[in-house]
Amino acid sequence: MSNPKRSKIIAGNWKMHKNRSEAKALAEAIGHGVKGEKDLPIVVLFPPFTSLAAVGDVLRDTPVDLGAQNMDHHDGGAYTGEVSPTMLIDLGVEYILIGHSERRQFFGETNASVNLKLKAALKHALKPIVCVGESLDERENNLTDAVVRRQVGAALADLEVEELKTLIVAYEPVWAIGTGKTCEAAEANRVCALIRATINDCFRSDESTQIGDSIPILYGGSVKPSTIDEQLQQSDLDGALVGGASLTAEDFLPLIKSAQKRIRSLISV
Repeated sequence: MSNPKRSKIIAGNWKMHKNRSEAKALAEAIGHGVKGEKDLPIVVLFPPFTSLAAVGDVLRDTPVDLGAQNMDHHDGGAYTGEVSPTMLIDLGVEYILIGHSERRQFFGETNASVNLKLKAALKHALKPIVCVGESLDERENNLTDAVVRRQVGAALADLEVEELKTLIVAYEPVWAIGTGKTCEAAEANRVCALIRATINDCFRSDESTQIGDSIPILYGGSVKPSTIDEQLQQSDLDGALVGGASLTAEDFLPLIKSAQKRIRSLISV
């Protein structure tokens, strides 16, 4: 059974979509759709940098939080084109995506840079969603577990267990992102459980409660209304990091409703 103490989270990553007026309109529709609702999951929107301020203004009086898709790990300096944690905080950003597969694939992000960004996020009290996941080639060569364990371990290097209270991890198999292919719910759950066990292994010498058991783990990869209910029924899967289905309120709001329904079912147990 899913741990009712772990937060349920539905996060929408808009990637490089929506100009400012489009982003504002979508945020208004989503905010209106959840306003006044009870037993909601944590809902976070990740618009492009150019729309952060506009979306933040829209979300201010709603239960929806604001996130950014990327940041540099430095607080400031001669880093042309980059955005610092403090700049994001100044815009009202609360959540930050770290290590998304598209950042790794197209922009040279590495396990080492993920670690630096995670440390910076925690230093500035941004809530990080660290993304991990294997490529199709790695899955076909039975390397999923090794890749995921390596990515998780590298992200958490040199951190202390007490620093991880706001950590969220997203399992995003690269072969399922934007392809229409979805990892079977049971297999996604198996990998989420592996992530949880890996986090515990990283802090095995610490005698405190196993921190991995309390960390929300999300699934991402062609999530849509037709798949979300089965995914949320899984024991180690606590929500979704959504791409394409977050680009319209008609697709995104049903995902929130499904998580709300799951929360109510856990409350009633």
